[in-house]
Amino acid sequence: MVTVDVASIQNRKYARWGTITIGLSAALIISIMVCLTIGAVNIPVEKIIEVLSGGGTRNERQIIINVRLSRIVLGALVGAALAVAGAAMQGVFRNPMASPYVLGVSSGAAFGASIAIVLGIGGLSGTVSVPLMAFVFCFLTLFLVYTISRTKGGYVPVETLLLAGIAVGAFFTALVSLMKYFSGDQLTAIVFWMMGGLWDAKWIQVGISLPMIVLGTAIIWLLSRDLNTLMVGEEHALHLGLNVNQIRLVILLAASLVTAAAVAFTGIIGFVGLVIPHVARLLVGPDHRILIPASILGGAIFMVWMDTLARTVLPMAELPVGIITALLGAPFFIYLIISRRRQQGW
Repeated sequence: MVTVDVASIQNRKYARWGTITIGLSAALIISIMVCLTIGAVNIPVEKIIEVLSGGGTRNERQIIINVRLSRIVLGALVGAALAVAGAAMQGVFRNPMASPYVLGVSSGAAFGASIAIVLGIGGLSGTVSVPLMAFVFCFLTLFLVYTISRTKGGYVPVETLLLAGIAVGAFFTALVSLMKYFSGDQLTAIVFWMMGGLWDAKWIQVGISLPMIVLGTAIIWLLSRDLNTLMVGEEHALHLGLNVNQIRLVILLAASLVTAAAVAFTGIIGFVGLVIPHVARLLVGPDHRILIPASILGGAIFMVWMDTLARTVLPMAELPVGIITALLGAPFFIYLIISRRRQQGW
């Protein structure tokens, strides 16, 4: 009779997780250093290290620290936020095609930003009003979707939640189109915000978004065991004593928090929350205890490189990074649909 050494298996699993996490962390650091050298003016790595160590000229510090590094750090935060939100959404809905925008929060954010751009909010500058309104409408959208889905007994069926998200998202998309129609000279600003980009990245934006992204991500990771249980099925989770509605609401609130913090300053950047969790799942497996950290690091790496590509692919212009992620993400989404159809025999 073969004896299974559970402790040894667990130790090997944790060692593998640690190796993958260290490898992804190193890849992120290397990506940041390499992307700092790439731009309109290529700067050698030696100069980057010198400036980051406190040396270099004033002009070099301005370019490397206040222009490139602030943009790269914000991009890494946005990529990490969208990826971890995608992993959480896919776990909650037990659907590999779920993403941070499945509940219509992106459409709500776009409508809030459109209102701020076209009408202005209490005399506030666009720098403050646009991200503020995008953030507020993210949570208003989630509240509306959850209220519509909630039954008299307090139960929230996951299918109803998805359908309500689609319906509310379509409603806000129509309102955004209406805002475009009446926007006049502000049409360009709305279109550019919805394309998603990091061209206006500043350290103040990093400072505002970082605490919210860290808080939301920490909540999701602390509930990773509950996410694993939800993946098995709601009935199984209820039998284990899990308060399914409460856990689901907390995870959705945390995912919406990190999504709102990301899109508030950068606009709509799609497909990151769809693609990265799948890649991370192929790498580390479905256990959310390691899937969440892997998605965070993978999303950061992906966004750093996508934004570098967006700002350098054209010689005298810059593409919105949302276009780049959509060009790569849409084929991957089609691949997921085809693979799922073959597995289920559609």
